[in-house]
Amino acid sequence: MTGWDQLSLSTALILFGMAVIAILVAGTRLTVIADRLAQRTGLGGALFGSVFLGGTTSLPGIVTTFTAASDGHADLAIANAIGGIAAQTAFLGLADIAYRRANLEHAAASAANLTQGVLLGLLLVIPLVALGSPTTALFAIHPASIVLPIAYCLGLRLISHAVDMPMWRPEMTPETEVENDGPGDPEAPGLTRLWVEFALIALTVAVAGFVLTKGAEIVMAHTGMSETAVGGILTAVSTSLPELVTVMVAVRRGALGLAVGDILGGNCFDILMLAIADIAYRDGPIYAAWTEHHTFIVAISLFMTNILLLGLLRREKHGFANIGFESALILATYAGAVVYLMAG
Repeated sequence: MTGWDQLSLSTALILFGMAVIAILVAGTRLTVIADRLAQRTGLGGALFGSVFLGGTTSLPGIVTTFTAASDGHADLAIANAIGGIAAQTAFLGLADIAYRRANLEHAAASAANLTQGVLLGLLLVIPLVALGSPTTALFAIHPASIVLPIAYCLGLRLISHAVDMPMWRPEMTPETEVENDGPGDPEAPGLTRLWVEFALIALTVAVAGFVLTKGAEIVMAHTGMSETAVGGILTAVSTSLPELVTVMVAVRRGALGLAVGDILGGNCFDILMLAIADIAYRDGPIYAAWTEHHTFIVAISLFMTNILLLGLLRREKHGFANIGFESALILATYAGAVVYLMAG
């Protein structure tokens, strides 16, 4: 028995709550720094959000998935990795409600965000292809875990081209966000200081993710909840809180490309967690522990991603109650998925 195993349910819930609070606080500051870095580096909100901010806000999920897989909880590791995608996509629906000027998908449409959404859809298909292919492994690692990072890196190259040399541009309207690549706030700290603070906050977020995992394992042990339900809902939503905070703060600051880029970038990183889980899980390829519930989560994530892409293409300015049709459908889909997983 380790020290973590001996903790009571109440103590585990307290630690879980403290980790969530740490993520919320860190996520708020992280968005401000990321917005300044996006301007100061000239990368722009969509690209910076997809790579740096998306990767950083995914750290709790990465740590959670790696720790769960290392501890032999394959179901929890898979559910957490793919469950966060649906949760984070639903956060864009909430952000659309909060942004009153126009529908978020109308204002934040860009070639970079559309390319990133397509990349996410392609990455989501790879695990499904792996399930339908012959079961093979190299050092207990499935070939799909090698294909995923390669596909991701190639996709980043396409996103970079979409930023530097876009072959498609949204029709500009008064509500469309214009990317600001200027020097930013002259009162802002120096570039080096911004990167250092960004790294320190990222470390805080990662540690909080480890605490969340251990708390989730104790909750499972005391309540009898399934690993799929805990991973797909409890830890997936908890470790996705940085995305919720950053997208809300980014929308409030008017950094819409950064907000959408963070969510799509974080979702792409979440798919890469399957490769991380496969490496950490030593009882064979982690796909051997795949269940029909995992397939359901991936299918729902694909459905929600395509709805989002449709919204970015259709670009409805205003919908019923000032929320786009895609946001309403995304939120309804996620709510139905949660009910299904909890019932299952």
